[in-house]
Amino acid sequence: MYDLIIIGSGPAGLSAAVYGRRAGLSTLVIEKNPMSGGQVLNTYEVDNYLGLPGINGFDMGMKFREHAEKMEAEFMEADVEGIEDCGEYKAVLTAEGPRKARTVIIASGATHSHLGVPGEEELSGMGVSYCATCDGAFFREKTVAVVGGGDVAVEDAVFLARTCRKVYLIHRRDSLRAAHSLQKSMMALENVEICWNSVVERINGEENVKSVTVSGRDGTRRELDVQGVFIAVGIRPNSDCFIGNIAADEKGYLIAEEDCATSMPGVFAAGDIRTKKLRQIVTAVADGANAVAGVQEYLMGR
Repeated sequence: MYDLIIIGSGPAGLSAAVYGRRAGLSTLVIEKNPMSGGQVLNTYEVDNYLGLPGINGFDMGMKFREHAEKMEAEFMEADVEGIEDCGEYKAVLTAEGPRKARTVIIASGATHSHLGVPGEEELSGMGVSYCATCDGAFFREKTVAVVGGGDVAVEDAVFLARTCRKVYLIHRRDSLRAAHSLQKSMMALENVEICWNSVVERINGEENVKSVTVSGRDGTRRELDVQGVFIAVGIRPNSDCFIGNIAADEKGYLIAEEDCATSMPGVFAAGDIRTKKLRQIVTAVADGANAVAGVQEYLMGR
């Protein structure tokens, strides 16, 4: 029986592990992947985390893991299949059998939707990005493409247009889904060009992105010379196995406010998986600390 089980070992989960151990809680971290770090592992360079400008994403993930290990958090590699509320404890169901804890923090993150085109995976972190606010600064005075037509895609295009020489917005339809106010802001920018009724066929380059091949609904094909491709076609929380037992919004994010408490007593949600406005490394790390504060308050009230 553990005091705390943490599901996921990205920035939120590893932060929770450090704070949990500092609070004297016996802590088990369950991670489905062989390596900790979450999405940050696929980021070539992180330039917006306080005190560590320019750190490689892989190195950051390893540093976070080392810190948690130094605090003597226990780690287990397994797929989590769900959580059962057993009253005095929670049973975390895994492929290796159930693990029991008095409290649980779900920090299983979210996954960016991918295009599934040639070059996307190979050039991820080398010009292909899923976060304009994270990586946009690396493309100052360069030409980039944004793929998508919703609020995030249009916001990304406006954000990137401030510092990039030119921004292509590639959208598969003839109208955008983004809010009218966002569209109006983007349309007023001279360095944004919209490629209507178009899809990315492939992303080209070897060590870095060099161009994208775009095909139109009318059968035309063109190659755009770009140094970066920002993919904004949606994000999906890794919450499927928790839906039903824990309240979630219409998109599948677990409903939890700043205290990270979910609808199941003793279970907390931290990082990208919970309902929140900004999903960044720094907010995930903060969630880990807030969630442990909630865990301590819960345990003291038992």
